[in-house]
Amino acid sequence: MEFTYKDYSVYYETYGTGKPILILNGIMMSTLSWKPFIEAFSKDNCLILIDLLDQGKSSKLDGLTYNQDIQVDMLAHFIKAQAFIDLAVFGISYGGEVAIKLTIAYPQLVERLLLFNTTSHTSSWLQEIGYAWNKAASDPAAYYSTTIPVIYSQKFYEKHIEWMNRRKEMLLTVFANPVFIQAMIRLTNSANDLDERAHLKEIKCPTLVVGCEQDIITPFANQQFIAKEIPQAQLVYVPDSGHALMYEKPILFSSLVLGFTNNTKLEDVI
Repeated sequence: MEFTYKDYSVYYETYGTGKPILILNGIMMSTLSWKPFIEAFSKDNCLILIDLLDQGKSSKLDGLTYNQDIQVDMLAHFIKAQAFIDLAVFGISYGGEVAIKLTIAYPQLVERLLLFNTTSHTSSWLQEIGYAWNKAASDPAAYYSTTIPVIYSQKFYEKHIEWMNRRKEMLLTVFANPVFIQAMIRLTNSANDLDERAHLKEIKCPTLVVGCEQDIITPFANQQFIAKEIPQAQLVYVPDSGHALMYEKPILFSSLVLGFTNNTKLEDVI
């Protein structure tokens, strides 16, 4: 399905009924990335998958310099148009950054917030990682080697090397597509000015913050800081996993997302 935002087309998919869960992708992800989770996530919930601008099947912002505010504004229009009630917003990595900004700017739209492997601030260190990605973007093999292995823990990568090699073969074709690569460069640059550290205390909804032991992209200290600043945040530490928790530990990942989204409110129990 498509949603029109200004002059742009935004692609989304919905599955099931019940309490809605909106999934915000990591930077290289799309609605297709969540195919293994559709059945579980839509069994008792309305699952909403969406490609952010410059992702997947949504419009590409050719020639436009932007930051994540455009993603936030688009999502606010989308959520209001769909009239979701008691919406849980899940974001991982880049999607988590956008979810933080969305909840701060439009608190009335988010009933619960789930932040996995993300940060509230693009540090100089993280900017350098993004710079390296962009410098490697002209060479598909170099781009793969710079961006993909570090997403996973070393143990997972080596244990599943045949799966990784098949994935590499597929991704090299994707990374050779200049439309995809230019979109990736814009998305990477759009996070450079992210800094919501001073505003995290404004997030009042129940929030789940999840970080992983082997996450190189957004180390656990980032999630510790977020959870400390958000008044109703709960923090979960996952050992023996890298940045791509959903692929390394899919059962645990699903349990955390669905459990927090659907659990009974404490005030209804006591």
